[in-house]
Amino acid sequence: MDSQTRERITIAVSKAQKILQSLNLTQFKDELQELQAQTYQGDFWQQQNAQEVMQQTAQLQAQISQISAVDEQTKDIQAMLDLLDEASEKNLENEIIKLLPKYESAINNLELNQFLNQKYDAYGAILSIHSGQGGTEAMDWAEMIRRMYLRYFELKNWKFKFISESRGDEAGIKSAEYEITAPYAYGFLKHEVGTHRLVRLSPFNADNLRQTSFALVEVLPLMEANSTEIELKDNDLEWQFSRAGGAGGQNVNKVSSAVELTHVPTSIVVKCREERTQIQNKERALKKLKAILAQKEAQKQKQEMDNVKGKHTDASWGTQIRNYVLHPYQLVKDTRTEYETSDTTGVLDGDLDQFIKEAVRQL
Repeated sequence: MDSQTRERITIAVSKAQKILQSLNLTQFKDELQELQAQTYQGDFWQQQNAQEVMQQTAQLQAQISQISAVDEQTKDIQAMLDLLDEASEKNLENEIIKLLPKYESAINNLELNQFLNQKYDAYGAILSIHSGQGGTEAMDWAEMIRRMYLRYFELKNWKFKFISESRGDEAGIKSAEYEITAPYAYGFLKHEVGTHRLVRLSPFNADNLRQTSFALVEVLPLMEANSTEIELKDNDLEWQFSRAGGAGGQNVNKVSSAVELTHVPTSIVVKCREERTQIQNKERALKKLKAILAQKEAQKQKQEMDNVKGKHTDASWGTQIRNYVLHPYQLVKDTRTEYETSDTTGVLDGDLDQFIKEAVRQL
């Protein structure tokens, strides 16, 4: 084996050992056993925090699996190196070289997850996209942003669920919302919040002129309606009910299924009309209100932002977090981390991993 490859392996093993030493796998396993013991109780599903316990269990299982995998790979690599030192075998050397990229990737992912230690980072996420300034061009851009994220979710093998959309007048979308149920989805996506700016030759401009448009992305932690993480007092909530318009069958327009929930202490207003029944929309409104309050709490702790919803930054000049330039040159650049790439096609096709990882590391 050449010295360069051996040095690369040595660095990877050393890095893995340091990360593994900083993690208490036994403690994680003990916590998992305690959670699993709760699920064995006869009245478990009648308990208010049942969904939270199941979510925490899934998160711990994923974390333990990731740590154990790197630990096993490290032992395997070391064992193969020892054998290689005793007797040089080309097949064994090739096997190590073949395993190395996957091993390095697993180490980097484990390292990255150590940055996701803020409250709610391990939760799923609610992602919303809104078209900003730019008319039809901006609505088409919002549609492109939506496709980019959906492709990213697919590449990550994340489960996601369509919640709602408002179609554009001529093309694209005015807004869209999705729920992502993958562990750590919120931790990875929370830095996508902000304005995304597009510069291109607009197909909607008769003179084919270069045009700038904007789309706003919002991300909230995915909470359960009965979550005990955020407690809501009944006298702090004001409900209003109305008939929901649009598709959904006869029930939609004949019954007051649409809900508007106001959280009196913060004046936060949540409107839900996507579901067919009032009960379902009330549950969704509670989930979203708790998500907003959870994010507000987390952001206050980190002193990153003063507002969450209702006072978000306008999707306009000077506030963008990422620029996507398709003309006169090809470049996608994050204005906060300075990470950039000329592979605009790849990014718009969901290749966001490096942008998101840099944001997790730096922000």
